[in-house]
Amino acid sequence: MQAFVYKSRRRADTYIFLAARDDFARLPEPLRKQLGELRFVLDVALVEGRRLAQADPAVVRNNLAAQ
Repeated sequence: MQAFVYKSRRRADTYIFLAARDDFARLPEPLRKQLGELRFVLDVALVEGRRLAQADPAVVRNNLAAQ
């Protein structure tokens, strides 16, 4: 599964993973307002064995598929 990672310019160390690039419409409006402008930082393949610095890749895959 491919994920696209965005960094909040308003909140330090806050990142959002999206299943489709620039698909901000999927984010709830209150969350979008809270995060402010998002800057694209990375696209990553969330394959088995892949490690992420601050998140469990299996949880990220499940959340992207469900939400």
